Amino acid sequence: MIIAAAQTIPKNENISANLQDHIRLTRMAASYGAQLILFPELSITGYVREKAESLEFVSGDPRINELRSLSMEENIIIIAGAPIHLESGLHIGAFVLFPDQSEIIYTKQHLHDGEEIFYIPGNDDGFQIRLDNESMAMAICADITNYSHAVKAASINSSIYLASLFYTPNGISEGNKILELYAMELSMNILMSNFGGPSYELEAAGKSAFWNNEGELIAAFNGTGEGLLIVSKDVNGWDAKVINT
Repeated sequence: MIIAAAQTIPKNENISANLQDHIRLTRMAASYGAQLILFPELSITGYVREKAESLEFVSGDPRINELRSLSMEENIIIIAGAPIHLESGLHIGAFVLFPDQSEIIYTKQHLHDGEEIFYIPGNDDGFQIRLDNESMAMAICADITNYSHAVKAASINSSIYLASLFYTPNGISEGNKILELYAMELSMNILMSNFGGPSYELEAAGKSAFWNNEGELIAAFNGTGEGLLIVSKDVNGWDAKVINT
């Protein structure tokens, strides 16, 4: 099995340009055999919370039809972040697009301070992505700071925890410690995707990474910049490599 984390540098409010970056990086990941690609939090719009309503997406939004077609064409699951308006309200969410053209929307369950002005938290639906013999749970940014979130993922036998983040240099060390702890204590492999450049007038830390279920860091970006983390599993366990673009 091969999965990938995309470390991207979204252009604030430039949805068209960001989608082209998603397409380019997804095609690149597929060329390495990836069956799933994880993008960072709000990867389609950039982290621009005051303008969330003007940038919002909806379920079935036609603007990501090219991503839907690409998922089918390359036989890859695409997880891309956006502000998504559902019946319940406006959420920080992620479209999970499958090659059979089905899709799921995951909504961030634990908001960061200040986000509650613009968004509402999602529900703990406990959905999983199943790929080969792995079951994967989703987390978006501040979700990872709530231990109960990771415990719930482990309780439904998730073997991989997919963390889609926007972490700054000030926060990344603590975020990495949290994810390493979850890997060790809850026996989950963890794939983390972070911004590789600034958004919302904040610097990003990059350092997208993969830990195995013993808490061992298998590979990570050294810092910022754009590229892919390609993670593979065979009979000998997990391996990973960074592809800079």
